[in-house]
Amino acid sequence: MASVSATCLNFQPSLKQPSKTYQATRSTNFSLGWARSTKFPSLRTTRFSISCSKEKQAKPETLQKVCEIVRKQLALTPESELTPETKFSALGADSLDTVEIVMGLEEEFDINVEEESSENITTVQEAADLIEKLVQKKPQA
Repeated sequence: MASVSATCLNFQPSLKQPSKTYQATRSTNFSLGWARSTKFPSLRTTRFSISCSKEKQAKPETLQKVCEIVRKQLALTPESELTPETKFSALGADSLDTVEIVMGLEEEFDINVEEESSENITTVQEAADLIEKLVQKKPQA
């Protein structure tokens, strides 16, 4: 069984069969496996490609500022470990807490986060990446 972490997998077992593409949203991990009965050729004779695109990561100072705001909004101690992968829900944040975090980010970075975008923020990294994107789009004064 193959276990792959990617955003898009494209399998082309032979020229006679159509391609199969598997799409994953976000950083979803999934596994694909084939039994002998599917007559899938070995990987040595199959064109096997993994295509991944990674959006630009936020600057370390942006990540640090997001961590400070999350700590403040959730009343976490300074010793609380926050990593880019930390989920707000793992810190005990509910939807109202998440809205307050977004409002704190908007105030700190002088940006406006659309409701659709704010609904997709679940981790510190996602928040920092969105801020970077919005700050870059912000007109220069």
